[in-house]
Amino acid sequence: MFNYFDVYSWNLALSMALDAGANMDEVDRACRHLRSVQDDQAHATDFFHAWARAAARLAESAAADEQAGHRLSAAEKYRRACVMYITAERIPPHDYPPRLAAYDELLRTFAKYIECSGRPCEKVSVPFGNSFLPALMVSASTGAERAPCMVHFNGLDGVKEYLYLCGLPAALAQRGVSTLIVDNPGVGEALRKNGLRNSPDAEVPAGACIDYLESRADVDANRIGMMALSLGGYHAPRAAAFESRFACCVAWGANYDWGKRFRLRVAGGSAAQKSVPHYIEHVKWVLGQPTVDDCVRVADGFTLEGVLERIRVPIYITHGEDDRQIPVADAKRTFEECSNAPRRTLRIYSADEGGEQHCSIGNMSLASNDMADWIADVFKTA
Repeated sequence: MFNYFDVYSWNLALSMALDAGANMDEVDRACRHLRSVQDDQAHATDFFHAWARAAARLAESAAADEQAGHRLSAAEKYRRACVMYITAERIPPHDYPPRLAAYDELLRTFAKYIECSGRPCEKVSVPFGNSFLPALMVSASTGAERAPCMVHFNGLDGVKEYLYLCGLPAALAQRGVSTLIVDNPGVGEALRKNGLRNSPDAEVPAGACIDYLESRADVDANRIGMMALSLGGYHAPRAAAFESRFACCVAWGANYDWGKRFRLRVAGGSAAQKSVPHYIEHVKWVLGQPTVDDCVRVADGFTLEGVLERIRVPIYITHGEDDRQIPVADAKRTFEECSNAPRRTLRIYSADEGGEQHCSIGNMSLASNDMADWIADVFKTA
């Protein structure tokens, strides 16, 4: 992972941006004055404004290209603007008013990127209780036959637009597999617009996604898989264990016992790095809990102990050997306890090859292509 800054959460955000196609010259012009910052919380709004200003400049230039009829040039700038808005929006406190406006710009620039580029990406709504889960559908169906599909959930602090921009849906589509990229409860629009909070019962929103996919004429309902990254390393196996309609599972970064990790972060120290500066307040928001003690109580439910032996479909687990958020031992334990899976694979990335950090951030293409190949093999599409 590229250590441009002096703080982990900012380097994580930067590396995520580069994996999604940010331009390093534009990043450096925006952020070089922040390189020596030591306190990511105290300067979170400085980070936000540096990235948001750069995003706004790109979006303004994209609009000029679009008005001139240069739609492909506009699309590329809207794409980079969206990446920079995504990066800006994740860092300050969730109730910081300019962050709310930046999220709307994130959605707008992503939509303009899709519109101007003509890329196949459909915004859809998955019915969920009295509300819905906002999602992006990338269909690989040719029209002649139904395609298999992966339901792709996020982690603790991601957005569906990032999952699209980091390239895995395109890699899957090249292999004949569709992707439903979902803002599951607790992330993205599901949290910010619909007020839906995260909870341990991942099979409930995941099952709603299967219900939706079964209604589509372009999806093979017998070949629907489940995948997720980061905190989703808990969600995906949990969903596959309790929702029998899934045909396979991918944990993009294991997360065996998130309650234990959360307790370590509450206690402080370097045993478990924080993904965002205002981590505790972020978790309160995501879980909809007023106190740290309430968050601990809910977080303790995010454990795979006694769950994994229920999985009876192929499962793929990926992890970085130097992950500073979740230890590699969690990946090994997850793999070992999937004892009833007919096929199980554990892929650990080393520092020598790259992809050794959390969810292979810094070189996500390595993991993306490996996962896409495994999924295509399971679905027999390539």
